[in-house]
Amino acid sequence: MPRTLVESPVTTPSARSRLTPGMHWRAVDPDVHVGYRKGVRGGRWVARWRTRSGGYQQEVLGTADDAMPADGEGVLTYAQAVIRVREVVARHRADEAAAAAGPPLTVAAAIEEYLDERERRTADKKRDARSRLTRHVVAKPLGDITLHTLTERDLTLWRNTAPSDLAHGTIRRTVNDLKAALNRAARVHRDRLPPHIAVVIKNGLAVTEAVATVAREAQVLSDEEVRAIIRAAEEVDREQGWEGDLHRLVLILAATGARMSQVIRCTVGDVVENRILVPTSHKGRGAKARSRVAVRVGRDVLDALAPVTTGRPSSAPLLERWRSKQVGITWVRDRRGPWSVAAELTRPWVTIREKAELAEGTVPYALRHSSIVRGLRAGLPVRLVAALHDTSSAMIERHYSAFIVDALDDLASAAVVPLVAAPADVVPLRPRRRKK
Repeated sequence: MPRTLVESPVTTPSARSRLTPGMHWRAVDPDVHVGYRKGVRGGRWVARWRTRSGGYQQEVLGTADDAMPADGEGVLTYAQAVIRVREVVARHRADEAAAAAGPPLTVAAAIEEYLDERERRTADKKRDARSRLTRHVVAKPLGDITLHTLTERDLTLWRNTAPSDLAHGTIRRTVNDLKAALNRAARVHRDRLPPHIAVVIKNGLAVTEAVATVAREAQVLSDEEVRAIIRAAEEVDREQGWEGDLHRLVLILAATGARMSQVIRCTVGDVVENRILVPTSHKGRGAKARSRVAVRVGRDVLDALAPVTTGRPSSAPLLERWRSKQVGITWVRDRRGPWSVAAELTRPWVTIREKAELAEGTVPYALRHSSIVRGLRAGLPVRLVAALHDTSSAMIERHYSAFIVDALDDLASAAVVPLVAAPADVVPLRPRRRKK
């Protein structure tokens, strides 16, 4: 190849018709060229670029629009061929950079790194996130895609192919976990990933708000329904031999409105006077792992907790349950330990819900929704309700806006005054005469 590229007129079908059969090149930049290989019945576009080793690599792009009109896919104009050349070269150079940095970083590998770090941080080896991500992401074609080639279309396609019978809550949690895993990989491996990867993740996993809002409105319970759940939990606890462990867990979930992942980390020392100090969630990257939210509870709740707070060390887990082991063909109780994951409540919750005569779709998280709405209806400021439930005011306003309006309706009605005429029982005051 000569040192100086001799460019050919390949920009229009008319110009290309006067060329001799063979290869003709035109520069896109000093190391990237678009080629036109003319044959007997038309020609094809070819991309050529210099590799890291100093040689050149080529790839066929498509057919030139000599005899057929361009469609932007298989038949390309010169301008479309130039765009395709840039895309092909960018992809191959990204592949080279990724290969030079080590083994290819796939979506599945990014998820595994995220789960390992998350489980080390929370000291919990049985996280629900692992089973969700393994089943719904790693086992799908998305898991094999390398991060440097990931596109918004890949993420959108994955979301659109989710099973129709998958619960909205499961979809939302899986999307949030996947987003956290990919964002962590984009931050940790930014030297081997394209700069636009953060935008791809954000746009490809954008969550629609309609699903979350409907789910929350359907799960708000009345105070009497919450009491029915607590009574049912006490009955199931007694019938199945939980020794109070199940009843106390459900009671604290209802009294605090906290997530199960928070209350299971409470210690005996977190029960202070008429409050329970609830650990903040592990959500986000902020340094708040040791923080506590002081939630006021009633004397009835404190009395129910007395058997597990009296005479125990302040560092001991507040909520525990029996762990069993298999001996032969039977299971026997082995030791007591803290609750570990929300899934442990799934089986007894079915019986609790049936005894409380609630709708089939009612989930334990309904206790949190109901607690938030209870605070709003009591007239508490949105910011205080958000702080007590370890969330943001924006999230409260986004998902519970209808209840905020209802709660403030009485205040708004007090500001309404007659504007057309004064009420009959109102006597207008005579104007004071000014002294001369």
